[in-house]
Amino acid sequence: MGERTSYTPGTFSWVELACQDAAAVKPFYQDLFGWSVNDIPIGEYGFYHMFQLDGKDVAATYTMQGPEKEMGLPSHWKSYITVANVDETTEKASALGAKVLVPPMDVFDSGRTAQFMDPTGAAFCIWQAKNHIGARHVNDPNTLSWNELMTNDVEGSKQFYIQLFGWTAETAQMESNEYTSFMNDGRMNGGMMAIQKEWGEVPPHWGVYFSVEKCDAAAEKIKSLGGSILSPPMDIPEVGRFAVASDPQGGHFNVIELLNPED
Repeated sequence: MGERTSYTPGTFSWVELACQDAAAVKPFYQDLFGWSVNDIPIGEYGFYHMFQLDGKDVAATYTMQGPEKEMGLPSHWKSYITVANVDETTEKASALGAKVLVPPMDVFDSGRTAQFMDPTGAAFCIWQAKNHIGARHVNDPNTLSWNELMTNDVEGSKQFYIQLFGWTAETAQMESNEYTSFMNDGRMNGGMMAIQKEWGEVPPHWGVYFSVEKCDAAAEKIKSLGGSILSPPMDIPEVGRFAVASDPQGGHFNVIELLNPED
């Protein structure tokens, strides 16, 4: 079981969906992944909806407010990386060319966070845990299993994240593209690949993958619940089978049936 009580700095530890109407999109993810929801009041901003599996936090969603809403941002999943010190990491990220989107701030007694756009245009968040470590269950069916960067500058992105988090990178040739795997403290921690022209207007971004028992069945269920399949199920040699999907509000995510899931 991929249960977690802490995360090593540099590790992806949390994902949340910033969306147009969290109350309306919650049932989609509840039905798809069997999640329950703990609605946490956050004052004038309404609720932070914590998705749980077997009573353990696995992800969250909220309705965009303020600047996010005013900018007209589409629904999107955010990826968080645990760090030892948010303020020091923010200074380092800025020095490496990242744009600070949200400066360091405390999130009640849960932790401290900041949000950036890397030098190639992909957004990500960092997290310094207090009472909330992030996902307490990962790498099993219906939980987060992978974070993946799509970029127009593979080498620039590689150097940025290596310098910021101390990751190492391994690049392998796939059928039609190279794929880079990021390692953190000796463990697989995420991946990266170049955006292909045939994909159309795809902006740089960190995508999220949720494990499922059967990819094809999950794809059919996504459609039946009002979501869309943007790329039909396909095999990744020696890894598994995945599909690219969208929830009813346009939030993109991936589902993957892993051949050999890691704990």
